[in-house]
Amino acid sequence: MTFEGIEGVGKSTQVALAAEWLRGRGLDVLTTREPGGTRLAEELRRLLLDCDHEHIAGTTELLLLFAARASHVAERIVPALERGQWVLCDRFTDATRAYQGGGRGLPAALIEQLAAIAHPGLSPDLTVLLDAPPELALARARIRSSHPDRFEQEDLGFFARVRAEYLAIAAREPRRLRTVDATAGVEAVTRAVAAVLGALLAASGR
Repeated sequence: MTFEGIEGVGKSTQVALAAEWLRGRGLDVLTTREPGGTRLAEELRRLLLDCDHEHIAGTTELLLLFAARASHVAERIVPALERGQWVLCDRFTDATRAYQGGGRGLPAALIEQLAAIAHPGLSPDLTVLLDAPPELALARARIRSSHPDRFEQEDLGFFARVRAEYLAIAAREPRRLRTVDATAGVEAVTRAVAAVLGALLAASGR
C-alpha cells in the first residue's frame, strides 16, 4: 500500500497513523519511504534532495530514483511481503510518474520501461492519494521546514503539473487509487484514510 501526493499534504503523518491503525487490528506492518528504505537508497535520497550541489538533469534524476527503488524493492519490500507483512510506503512509482513525468515532462514510456526493470510485476494493491492545492500544501511544507529541499524549492507551476498528473492517474485507475481531501485537519484526513483501510480489510476478509 502506498501514500502519494505533493509536498505538504501529510503523507508521513498518515503513513504512521495508518500503520498504528492496522497494528491495532493485529496486523504486522512495515513502514518505509521513497526514495530511501535501504542504506544505498538513503544515500541516493540525500543526493537527490541536496540543494548545494550542481544541477541534476531530469534524466539523471529519473535514473537515480529508479536505482534507489530497485534497491528498496529487492532488499526491503519483497522480503517483507514474503514474510507476510503489510508494507506501507511513503511514495512509490506513482510519484515518479507525477514528478518526473508530469512535473519534468519526461516520457511516460521511459518511466514505465524503468519501472518494469526496477519492480517487475510488483505494484501497490491500494494507493491513497492525499490531494490539496499546491498553494496550501507548499505553505504547510514551508512552515514545517525552514530549509526546503531541492523539490520543495520548485515553483507553483511545477507542483500544479505534478498534482494534475496525480489526478490523471487516479482517474485512470479508480480501483487502485483512493483520493482523500487533504485540505482538512489531520483528524479528518485520518478518519477518511481509516475508512479506506476498513474497506480494504473487509474486501480481503479480515
